[in-house]
Amino acid sequence: MLSKGLVNEARKLAERNVALLAPYAKRGIPIVGTEPSCILTLRDEYRDLLPNHAEVATVAGQAFMIDEFLAKLDAAGELGITWDSGPGAAPEVFFHGHCHQKALIGVGPSLALLTAAGCQATESGAGCCGMAGSFGYETEHYEVSRKVGEERLFPAVNALDSEATVAVAGVSCRQQIEHFTDRSTRHIAEVLAGRIAAGHVWRAPVSEVMPAVTPTPEVEAHMRNVPAGPA
Repeated sequence: MLSKGLVNEARKLAERNVALLAPYAKRGIPIVGTEPSCILTLRDEYRDLLPNHAEVATVAGQAFMIDEFLAKLDAAGELGITWDSGPGAAPEVFFHGHCHQKALIGVGPSLALLTAAGCQATESGAGCCGMAGSFGYETEHYEVSRKVGEERLFPAVNALDSEATVAVAGVSCRQQIEHFTDRSTRHIAEVLAGRIAAGHVWRAPVSEVMPAVTPTPEVEAHMRNVPAGPA
């Protein structure tokens, strides 16, 4: 909507989405998504659309891309996933980040998690794929869209070994690559799911057990707070 200038319509949807998501965000429940344009709008554009809304910041603070969220857990030792560590070379993964993702959070979390999962991950190093939302779908922009991708991305994809996996985060990138090259793609979540060890059962990390606390007797507590002692 915003890319088409439908600001008022986008603002109404923003208000509705914040109203729906704020109760969860206030409870500290993460809002996790797989499409950068969707989840990162909660963190960026919504602040501009609703500058005086008290709950926008709360929602923004709990919004994460799925790979960003998992990388955060992994860094804290709380991921709880056993990755496949079987014999054989680490699978080669060529990752192309979405422009919205690169602008706001970068591809560091994506590459870190792919590496943790046992992949030989490299970033495309290319700029925009050329799709830019619905831009590349429009007849008058089709050739421009193609030329943007041909600058760096398409040649890099076509030069990959046939065994390499092309991974993406955004649906626009996925459709653009598959349309203009002879390669299929996988969302990074699909790649990670394929790296989970066979028979793995997720277990939540064991929380630190706090030592038992013996309640202070009422008389003693009263004496600590009233110099004259118990009444």
